[in-house]
Amino acid sequence: MDYDAMEGLEDNGPRVTVREVSTNRVEFDLSNIDLAFANSLRRTILAEVPTVAIELVEVEANTSVLADEYIAHRLGLIPLNSKDCDTLLDSRECDCEGYCELCSITLTLHARCTGDDVMKIYARDLVVSEGRPNDSIGRPVITDSEGLGSVICKLRKGQELRMKCIAKRGIAKEHAKWAPTSAVGFEYDPHNKLRHLNYWYEEDAEAEWPKSKNAHLEDAPAVNQPFDYTAVPSKFYFDLESIGNLEPDAVVVQGIKVLQQKLAKVIQELTGSDDGRNGAADGDGFGMGGRSPDAMAMQDGYGDQGYTTPYLNGGAQSAWGGAATPYGQTPGYGQDRWAQ
Repeated sequence: MDYDAMEGLEDNGPRVTVREVSTNRVEFDLSNIDLAFANSLRRTILAEVPTVAIELVEVEANTSVLADEYIAHRLGLIPLNSKDCDTLLDSRECDCEGYCELCSITLTLHARCTGDDVMKIYARDLVVSEGRPNDSIGRPVITDSEGLGSVICKLRKGQELRMKCIAKRGIAKEHAKWAPTSAVGFEYDPHNKLRHLNYWYEEDAEAEWPKSKNAHLEDAPAVNQPFDYTAVPSKFYFDLESIGNLEPDAVVVQGIKVLQQKLAKVIQELTGSDDGRNGAADGDGFGMGGRSPDAMAMQDGYGDQGYTTPYLNGGAQSAWGGAATPYGQTPGYGQDRWAQ
């Protein structure tokens, strides 16, 4: 399938060629773009596509042989369905103190072994609460034929697990449990015509280094062909594998969306325009990539003061309002407020 990536563009615009699609994998080519854009898309898909994962675990009872922290870590790595996770607020933007239905999803785990045999606890035993934005988000991803999911722990007779799990939205830049992909293959110039690689070999590089599966999609350079110092890569091969929380095509679409938001933010800062400050540029809170929880508060508080602190102007008033602190002017650099 070959089609223009953007409607209305012809041969001079970006083009996408989808070569193979499955439930958890997609292979496609990008052409008529430069290396910087292709690599930016790869990095965005890897680290900045928002998904849902268990962030907090409240342990009510744990008499298993595994420590609370060990089980909490395993719970966090269970992939959860993240379709339409944009309906959840970022926890940094929510007004609640810890978590609520607007920014989180609650899952409960309660199991007790009453028989003599060892009892295995699976991801299917996680029960999702009813207070969710939609019916699919937050459910554990189960792909095995038995419908069990990954093993959480094992219980012997009399042992019990009773936990409350809080799932929140995040990105892989903060923690790997929010990663939407297990791998993103990325290649260009399979014949190394641009000589970006130096192959180590003993006798013959052609014989000792097998060609990749993408080599047949491009013509090999002719023997003794002169090297073109002005040549640049223009076709890039992607092989994306999803872990199941998002469909592979949705991962790519979300990656493009996040990249657009980041570029919009850059354009906004360069042009000095405040229009859409809380709109498309910031998007869902991940538009600027990784940031501290108080990044927007600092931006709003300092305004156009650059790198100055909010305690200037002789301590007349702090940037957040209220009474001034005694540190308006540093002793030795003007009026000594301590002397007063």
